[in-house]
Amino acid sequence: MTQGGALHELYPFLHGDRQDAARLHNALLESVRQKARASYDVKQRFFTESTDAVVAAAEAIAGVYRRRGRMFSMGNGGSSCDAAHFAVEFLHPVTAGRPALTATNLTADIAMLTAVGNDVGFSHIFVRQLIAQARSGDGLVGFSTSGNSENLLASFAKAKELGLVTIGFTGNDGGKMARDAALDHCLVVRSDSIHRIQETHVAIYHILWDLVHTLLAEDRGGPMHEAAS
Repeated sequence: MTQGGALHELYPFLHGDRQDAARLHNALLESVRQKARASYDVKQRFFTESTDAVVAAAEAIAGVYRRRGRMFSMGNGGSSCDAAHFAVEFLHPVTAGRPALTATNLTADIAMLTAVGNDVGFSHIFVRQLIAQARSGDGLVGFSTSGNSENLLASFAKAKELGLVTIGFTGNDGGKMARDAALDHCLVVRSDSIHRIQETHVAIYHILWDLVHTLLAEDRGGPMHEAAS
């Protein structure tokens, strides 16, 4: 189906003569149902195909924290919001009894981003921060719906050089990130819709957060041990 045909099917009220209010309302209801169904279908496909990859990424992050390492996160545009969300999940756990874990959102410092972007180039905005802050044994997570963000690719290369664990979240066919040897783990949501990809990314890192804390609790003797100590 062409893009124009898809838009006509989802939004028939945008084409031709003005529609009556009831027909417009029904079209909007159907649009909601279709989008909700698509969001569910994309998530279902990802978790059916990629469960092992999610567990492996969780084990990698837990390994970083076992070594007293820190996680860093990065992304552009809407994906910068995922980078921020990822970091705050670990810094401020919403479930009682789960400890705060160090995570730094590399998209947060606007002065740093604009200084490096202006003086050196946008592809260096995360690299410069990693050079200053990261050390061997830390971890880096990057979000890109296309998998082709040049500043993320440059940062993953630098992170691998510095000895970091590297994890990518992407979409479509994974882009360059899925084929980049600098990434230890790449979680690919196979959709061409940016919205459906980002919705699935949120579900993935919420699950990762829970798995990481479960793994770390087992290191301490498990939840029952924690309650008794």
